[in-house]
Amino acid sequence: MASLHSYSSLSPLSPSLDHCPIKPPFIPFVSRTVAVLKLGPAPAEEGKNPISSAVSGGREGGKDQRRTVRIAWEKLVRWSRSWRSKARSDVLEQTKKVVVLGGGSFGTAMAAHLAGKKAEMEVAMLVRDDQCCHLINETHHNCKYFPDFKLPDNVVATTSPKDALLGADFCLHAVPVQFSSSFLEGISWHVDPNLPFISLSKGLELNTLRMMSQIIPQALKNPRQPFIVLSGPSFAVELMKKLPTAMVAASKDKKLANAVQQLLASPNLRISSSRWITFFSSHDDVTGVEITGALKNVLAIAAGIVEGMNLGNNCMSALVAQGCSEIRWLATKMGAKPTTLTGLSGSGDIMLTCFVNLSRNRTVGLRLGSGERLEDILNSMNQVAEGVSTAGPVIALAQKYHVKMPVLTAVARIIDNELTPKKAVMELMSLPQSVTAFVETRTSAVCLLLLVPFCPDHSIVIKATWKPYNHRLIYVGILDLFENADKVEMANDDIILVNMTIYATTLER
Repeated sequence: MASLHSYSSLSPLSPSLDHCPIKPPFIPFVSRTVAVLKLGPAPAEEGKNPISSAVSGGREGGKDQRRTVRIAWEKLVRWSRSWRSKARSDVLEQTKKVVVLGGGSFGTAMAAHLAGKKAEMEVAMLVRDDQCCHLINETHHNCKYFPDFKLPDNVVATTSPKDALLGADFCLHAVPVQFSSSFLEGISWHVDPNLPFISLSKGLELNTLRMMSQIIPQALKNPRQPFIVLSGPSFAVELMKKLPTAMVAASKDKKLANAVQQLLASPNLRISSSRWITFFSSHDDVTGVEITGALKNVLAIAAGIVEGMNLGNNCMSALVAQGCSEIRWLATKMGAKPTTLTGLSGSGDIMLTCFVNLSRNRTVGLRLGSGERLEDILNSMNQVAEGVSTAGPVIALAQKYHVKMPVLTAVARIIDNELTPKKAVMELMSLPQSVTAFVETRTSAVCLLLLVPFCPDHSIVIKATWKPYNHRLIYVGILDLFENADKVEMANDDIILVNMTIYATTLER
């Protein structure tokens, strides 16, 4: 039979203070109560076989568990049906025309998706190639990207910006980031100032470091141009195959986000908007959705390099985990919400782009890791790998916001041909090792419990969860205690203490 014992003790990590090389002014160790559950065989009741009793009990418990699961699922389905019936709107019914800017793979897939939702709705694709335009209108195929998929009859291609934009209710922007500014400036005369722009493009503009939420209104010379960003783990070919997909629609305008949700959502495409706070996050976080969509492409190149060099699964997992931390450091510095980074546009898109062979950016990294030259790789591709042009601006942003990003910086140097993949791996593995401690804040105190002696080449990284308004106050308190450290650095809202042994202490505000 299980027995429970409680006893009070100091932390098992606590060393003897008699041998401490450095003693803080006060060391209030916190006594804690530890519950130890000792499991042993329960005494069998007289006349009962303990084995048969356990089996019968397990069967009864299994039935109860299955019933609980079934009831929970039925409640979820009833709630979902009720919500759908209340959430129906006339957005799709009122939409007569949608324009898609760009004839690439994702623009084509979204055009086909929308056209398939309503046969009476015109979906105009603005393309630059006359032959591509002719083939789409005559054969209903985009032969360059999807030769095996027939497009709906209500998809119409044109090379005329005026014809494409005339009378449009929504505009899907699918032009690569690096070409978007000049492209939009060229068609700005034909754009209605109230036309909602749904951005499908991911990346950062070279030199200016702008995202699409900045590029579109500035290029159109209309700071009030309605804007929404659509992002998430989504390969164009799987959209064409009508496989289940989930994406995020983020906008400062909640009504616009909900309207786009109703316009795009279908049985095979789930669109999360600001009304889905419970499941993913509050998606007025345009910055968070955009910056994670840009940074994940650079991380995918790093993941591909690891695969191309055959460095193994351990290395892949460690690299992607580090890359996710670097993305979080920069994104939160730029104002992104932490919940966005763990949602579809963050973790979801990172997993898809880093681990699946369909990823263009991962393919670039894989071929770089295999020894190919970047110029040869890009010349052989018929699609744009945004991570190549985004890597440099990412590092410029990191410097602007004082964030250290070893993995993404290494990718940028490899792309610039200033570092070989092999040398980059060696340098990353030689970075100072650190032990991370998490500091929690309470109403009036910060508790720090680090009772670990470190080797000289180790550093201590104190991860802080405190609010921005009291950063400096707590920094000062900690640095005063550990002024004997050989080196003190502040990066990514962390305090790094090198060659230092820390003992348990409590910092009062």
